[in-house]
Amino acid sequence: MQHAKTTQTHKLVPVAALMLTLFCSQHAYAGFKMGDNTEIGIGGYLKLDAMVTDTSDGSIATGIGRDFYVPSLIPVGGNSESAKWDMHARQSRFFITSDTLLENGKKISGRFEFDMMATTIGDQRVSNGYAPEIRHAFIAYDGWLFGQTWSTFMDVNALPDSLDFVGTTDGTIFVRQAQIRYTTGGFQFAIENPETTVTPLNGGTRLVTDDNSTPDLVVRYNHTADWGGLTVSALSRQLSYENGLIDDQVQGYGLSFSGKVNLSKTDDIRFAVNYGDALGRYMSLNTGNDAVLRGDNKLEAIKSVGYTLAYKHAWNDKLRSSIFYSAQKIDNPVQYTGQAQTESTHSYSANLIYQLASKVSVGVEFRHANRVLESDLEGDLNRLQFSAKYDF
Repeated sequence: MQHAKTTQTHKLVPVAALMLTLFCSQHAYAGFKMGDNTEIGIGGYLKLDAMVTDTSDGSIATGIGRDFYVPSLIPVGGNSESAKWDMHARQSRFFITSDTLLENGKKISGRFEFDMMATTIGDQRVSNGYAPEIRHAFIAYDGWLFGQTWSTFMDVNALPDSLDFVGTTDGTIFVRQAQIRYTTGGFQFAIENPETTVTPLNGGTRLVTDDNSTPDLVVRYNHTADWGGLTVSALSRQLSYENGLIDDQVQGYGLSFSGKVNLSKTDDIRFAVNYGDALGRYMSLNTGNDAVLRGDNKLEAIKSVGYTLAYKHAWNDKLRSSIFYSAQKIDNPVQYTGQAQTESTHSYSANLIYQLASKVSVGVEFRHANRVLESDLEGDLNRLQFSAKYDF
């Protein structure tokens, strides 16, 4: 028994030393080696956001619409209320990565990342404690990816340099989900987790069905060059709903063209154009739905288009700005959806970010946004946001 305890103690000593090195060192520690062939990396950032939100037609309920910009939550048709002040650190995140050189000479990699941004577990009354939620959890090997990460249909490089969680939200494809992806050269092919959101006949609470029998399919091509890069993506997906007497499926599609063009070493233009009759949950944080349920209990796909444009400019080596515009138009068949559905949203923003040090920044950002219903009722949002961020 004494020998067993001694052996266990000897095994724990290097682990304790490693933890001491990681957490007590005065210098940033990006990673460490585990065994002979595995490199472990850790990182993330800590971020405080403070914002003042003023809406023309009512107030946004406490939650994600107050913590970052969600186009579908702009109030419409209500009474004007005073501006609201919010502060949170929910966007802060942590990740751990692993790279292992295998005996066959190939490398297997993994990434696990979480934040607290959109979780509904927690409140502001006492502790402001919010539960972590998975952002990324995947393994990559020999061109294959298995797990949860950004949808292959989404171009992260087209997102702006913003203080807001997304930035060009109105017209942006923004989805993380489980998938199997294969990459060869500039091409990517993926099967991804399906889900369908449906507008009931004559409107009402969104139906989230989870009745799909086939995965979403994505084909993508990336072209990269010294001047930047372009991405073209195609999406094919089944829209499905089963509920007692209702049992219907329709096929939907989406197309995306996006890119980033470098104007100099520090300045660039980023853009995206998205179109299809299945973009509902993929675009603008599910502002529009994938399909509507008609009077004959059949589904009809809803067409929509979104576009974004952003310009980033560095004033000097410490100070930079971005201005960006984003919009979407949803073609709801109003004879089935009714007049209370969102017809369009748009927003424009500008920011000023000061880099205090290589990993520390502070900034301010202004946003004006507008939401219009099919009934032509509309509401505006104005938001001033302040942020402080430490990358590690």
